[in-house]
Amino acid sequence: MKKSDFPALPGRPLGNLINNHPLANLAQELIIRGFSKRTIKSYLSHNQRFLDFVGKSAREVSSQDIKNYLLYLKSQNYSNTSLNSVISALKFYYSQLLHRKLFFVIKRPKKEKFLPMVLSKLEIVKIINSSSNLKHKTLMSLLYGSGLRVSEVVKIKISHLDLATKSLLVKDGKGNKDRYTLLSGQSIKLLEIYLKKLPSAQIYLLAGMSSPHLSQRSAQKIFDKALDKSGIKKEATCHSLRHSFATHLLEQGVDIRHIQKLLGHQSIKTTEKYTQVARDFWQGIKSPLD
Repeated sequence: MKKSDFPALPGRPLGNLINNHPLANLAQELIIRGFSKRTIKSYLSHNQRFLDFVGKSAREVSSQDIKNYLLYLKSQNYSNTSLNSVISALKFYYSQLLHRKLFFVIKRPKKEKFLPMVLSKLEIVKIINSSSNLKHKTLMSLLYGSGLRVSEVVKIKISHLDLATKSLLVKDGKGNKDRYTLLSGQSIKLLEIYLKKLPSAQIYLLAGMSSPHLSQRSAQKIFDKALDKSGIKKEATCHSLRHSFATHLLEQGVDIRHIQKLLGHQSIKTTEKYTQVARDFWQGIKSPLD
């Protein structure tokens, strides 16, 4: 079956991936299995770049070709985490779709164990207050106050908010999962003012300039500008606010399994990393130098 034989999906951008991409069979399989649009684009990109690198067809590729490609990426300063993403993309295509046994001699690199960047509560308040734009303040307050990923906050619909119960429905989060998380009192105060200024026909809470909702890149730029204006000299990102949300809840004594649900983590092990940066155990302990 040729890529042109695949039917278009009306009104669905992913349909274009099937019809227009050289790896149409891979795109089709990823869509059928329910992978997110972001993962589909990533897997297609990694596989296409690999084929461009080796200059062979998928049926001609060898295990050594894959190793050579991974060595090349390592020379380009790819992190182990990034290399693992590439391996996952290639392995899905060659092992599951083409049924080729190429990965028996390919071992995954060890995962890096970096501690998450956590800001203090005072630093976060300073960053939020450094902006005079109500929309920007609302964005950052939700990232921290509700522990959201940037991909989640930009897609909040007004209908997902429940100010009365102080809750927020997170639709189609990572892994295509829905969950509820909390709304902070400070976020609600901002929302009560902000919502009154929005057009009645607006669907998304944070509209973009030329799109229905704000882009992730625009959200990061908003945070970067606020961080710079605050004068805080830390290498923080939007995701640092989510890290800080989890760490501060842990320091407050909130059960880690409750935090896991609020964050939408599938495994408790992912949430447990915040025990390494929580500082509540420092209380009452003095350095030998003191």
